[in-house]
Amino acid sequence: MIRGGDIAKGSVLLINSHPHIVVDREFVNPGKGAAFARVKAKNMRNGNVVTQTIKTQDEVEDAQVDLIDCQYQYSDAEHFVFMNNESFEQYFIPFPGHEDKKFYLQEGETYSILFYEGEAIDIKIPYKMVFTVTESENYVRGDTVSGATKPVVCETGLVVRVPLFIKQGEKILVNTETNEYQERVNS
Repeated sequence: MIRGGDIAKGSVLLINSHPHIVVDREFVNPGKGAAFARVKAKNMRNGNVVTQTIKTQDEVEDAQVDLIDCQYQYSDAEHFVFMNNESFEQYFIPFPGHEDKKFYLQEGETYSILFYEGEAIDIKIPYKMVFTVTESENYVRGDTVSGATKPVVCETGLVVRVPLFIKQGEKILVNTETNEYQERVNS
């Protein structure tokens, strides 16, 4: 059990007997009455989002989950396929509810997979990742407005706005939560 005041973004709760990951939470302390948390949580199996209001002193059932490091292999028409780094067992995570993660998955890279009752239910994407720019338009000298950016396409199909000096073939560091360029990476 977890107290409403201790719920954080990324916590896994059991709501209506289904595991949900907290994608957003806001603490509210009204002038009158008890403080509460407004929680937005995504169902780990089907991607549906629910919003609940939980008093900070109330307890909610948290889901007991395991994290296992797995290597991303490939995706087929319906699943992302991962392999356990130790047992070499393969796990299939269905697309529904995880479509937004396809641009952050790079073949051969290791990701933490969330398991609930022996079932792979979520992919933990690192906070920052390095991508190679595969498509980028060159800018013309004189187009250098302060803070000017352009869209580039990375090897996974991810589109990121970057400063004008970034060229095709360069590596960039991207914040995966905000999808924002952080810095150029020298390899």
